[in-house]
Amino acid sequence: MSPLANRRFLKMHGAGNAIVVLDLRGTNLRVSASEARAIGADPRSRFDQLMVVHDPVSPGTDAFMRIYNTDGSESGACGNGTRCVAYALHDDPAMARPAEGGRLTLETKAGLVAVRRVGELSFTVDMGKPRLAWDEIPLAEPFPDTRRIELQIGPIDDPILHSPAAVSMGNPHAIFFVDRDPDSFDLGRIGPLLEAHPIFPERANISIAQVTSPDTIKLRVWERGAGLTLACGTAACATVVAASRLRMIGRFARVALPGGVLSIEWQADDHVLMTGPVFLEGEGTFAPGIFERADG
Repeated sequence: MSPLANRRFLKMHGAGNAIVVLDLRGTNLRVSASEARAIGADPRSRFDQLMVVHDPVSPGTDAFMRIYNTDGSESGACGNGTRCVAYALHDDPAMARPAEGGRLTLETKAGLVAVRRVGELSFTVDMGKPRLAWDEIPLAEPFPDTRRIELQIGPIDDPILHSPAAVSMGNPHAIFFVDRDPDSFDLGRIGPLLEAHPIFPERANISIAQVTSPDTIKLRVWERGAGLTLACGTAACATVVAASRLRMIGRFARVALPGGVLSIEWQADDHVLMTGPVFLEGEGTFAPGIFERADG
């Protein structure tokens, strides 16, 4: 039987991004890829991201987070999930730890993430600095200017999408800016083709974005390892950075995703701040049977 059987979890969402929070502090347990897939396959614990909280690794941090996609792969960052973890560490009776001034420092494999509470159900996450060099994103071949890279889908003389911006926010993003409603594109078909394109050696999150005013953007996202999603915090951050680099907007925008609105600010110190809501749907425990087919 999996040691995760009967362990408690929280079911949450951040701007529609389905999040499961699992607390493994005080244990040596790690979630395997097959266990993550099993958790995501169960309707009671279905998620876009599974946020697993471990004991701190670096001095001065409050916890270490491992982030899993529905296919069992790990991600380096998830802004919406980080807000949910921050809520749990503040307010959940079983998970809460005192946090001075409503501030937390969390760690992922992509680095440190500072979070502060700005409302009862609202948090601001410092997502760190964007990575803009081709080998940091990473891309499979050199592009001196990642504001637009050579990539298209569809006929050469009439592509459906072309020339995306490339940005890393702890995970790779390709953002296609378009002149019409992003809902008019079949992202469910396009997304998986581009996610696995050879230009992205670590795969990529694929976004379609429409700048609707100097400080608003409409966005749809195909998330690497998860598929179509109602929200993706790192994609919203990457999109604002990309749009600002192209002088389509300033350094702040409200990004409207199918699940809700995130406020993104690319500060003068190069850090990207994301502010948005969290919502607690409920809690549960993992039924032992969901892990029976887990293959380790």
